[in-house]
Amino acid sequence: MPWREVSIVSERREFVMLAVQEGANKRALCRRWQVGPRIGYKWLRRFEAGGETALADRSRRPLTSPGRTAAEIEEKVVALRREHPCWGGRKLRQRLLDLDEPKVPSASTITAILRRHGLLEAAGTAAPRPLQRFERAAPNELWQMDFKGHFATGAGRCHPLTVLDDHSRFALTIEACADERWPTVERALTATFRRYGLPDRMLMDNGPPWGSDAEHPWTRLGAWLLRLGVAVSHGRPYHPQTQGKDERFHRTLHAEVIGRRAWRDIVECGRAFETWRHVYNAERPHQALGLATPATRYRQSRRGFPEILPEIDYGPGAIVRKVQESGEIWFGNRSWRVGSAFFKQPVALRPTTSDGVYDVVFCQQKIAAIDLREPAP
Repeated sequence: MPWREVSIVSERREFVMLAVQEGANKRALCRRWQVGPRIGYKWLRRFEAGGETALADRSRRPLTSPGRTAAEIEEKVVALRREHPCWGGRKLRQRLLDLDEPKVPSASTITAILRRHGLLEAAGTAAPRPLQRFERAAPNELWQMDFKGHFATGAGRCHPLTVLDDHSRFALTIEACADERWPTVERALTATFRRYGLPDRMLMDNGPPWGSDAEHPWTRLGAWLLRLGVAVSHGRPYHPQTQGKDERFHRTLHAEVIGRRAWRDIVECGRAFETWRHVYNAERPHQALGLATPATRYRQSRRGFPEILPEIDYGPGAIVRKVQESGEIWFGNRSWRVGSAFFKQPVALRPTTSDGVYDVVFCQQKIAAIDLREPAP
């Protein structure tokens, strides 16, 4: 069965966590993971019978024991902290509870343990300001996408591409890319769409490869997403807080992975990113989710990735024009620029309530407007 090599147990853990969600289509999930139903249901039965530890190839000793002493619990706290040096008392406590550890101490006690072992600075951080958070009502309503700042490796620079589900904070991909060009992003998104399905909308920054300029913000990447039936939104220029969840995710990625080591090449980066992505999704308690993990709130999309795109049909009587290589169309005895991103694609012109004004639509998205009352240049 083609479990990915980076971490077989992590792959199985993510598979079962998505499969046990209410309403999950288990056979569709098996197809996306490229495993047969017999294999998929086998790991589901093992997970239901024995939890995460049952997903390993070899048997493991149980993590819980009624005879453990406080000293052993303290050793467990210290070991978990050394495994995740950026986690504080609350996250460590929640993870121990998730692992069914007996007699888990309070978060304040865990913080004191860390301080006694020299794993926490003596001076505490300032109390955080209360934040007003907004999120979509359900998974896959909105995905946020961006490149984290690139960094040097021993064989060139790495450009981490991240895609995050707005509702669940589930990290759908962390791709170690060699550049930030649209074909690179399209390849990474294709693999993500095949595994998780299509979102309703994607939110991204301005500028290449996401946008072009204020007058014609569409790129070939945006046109491809619209062609798939994925609506596209761009954040306000110079307002990174529009993509606040992805920005916060980037800080966590840097603190827990990128900033802690020197890197040989992007292959090594990719393996580390994928390993940590499973930790972030399935193990790391998320404070904004009430210390739940993103995997408990995420469900795969019911909209599968179409390997063959259907023809664009604007309906009978529609005014349709094909975009030329220059990014222009011909209408009303003159040319109008709608964007070279739509080269060779059909667009529809729909009259508005204002006489002589038309919306230019690609698939279901308005991409430009035409006002026949304007004088010709």
